[in-house]
Amino acid sequence: MEDIVREIAATSVRVTEAFLTQNAALAVSAATAMAEAFSSGHKIVIFGNGGSAADAQHLAAEFVNRFRLERRALCAMALTTDTSILTAIGNDYSFEDVFARQIQAVGREGDLAWGISTSGRSRNVILGMEAARSAGLRTLGFSGAGGGELAELSDLAFVVQSRQTPRIQEAHMAMGHVLCDLAERILFPLKAAEA
Repeated sequence: MEDIVREIAATSVRVTEAFLTQNAALAVSAATAMAEAFSSGHKIVIFGNGGSAADAQHLAAEFVNRFRLERRALCAMALTTDTSILTAIGNDYSFEDVFARQIQAVGREGDLAWGISTSGRSRNVILGMEAARSAGLRTLGFSGAGGGELAELSDLAFVVQSRQTPRIQEAHMAMGHVLCDLAERILFPLKAAEA
């Protein structure tokens, strides 16, 4: 069993390190896009299913509360948290529409839509990204397993080169934290210099 632990650790580190290293320049571009959205009075909307829904909520909290720096709150929201909205849309329309309908309601040109799907094929995430593009939002996608349709719909596409869902999710959260860190440094350079 200890060998299994070591094997998982080695694979996780290898996949995450490769993902972060290969996407370093893209991470700077994405964090800059986030900072531009925040500084112009816009927001980030984040969404996904299952573990990716939890990641969406986690990342939204990092922006609204704080990541590393003492700074003002930043407008980010996870579209996975309101059970009344999710169940109403799922019941009256379809579960495939749960993110698209919310983006139609709250998304505005200048906002950034961040879709997360380990397969890159989750239908509700795809429809959410299509709704975001139609509304003039910039799109950022986190996927794995080749990227799927999510990568094609993303202005900023981060694709983990793995087909193992746990390893993809670990890499996603590591990059999510990198983006939070970079966005804070761009927006609050004086506070970052003091940290």
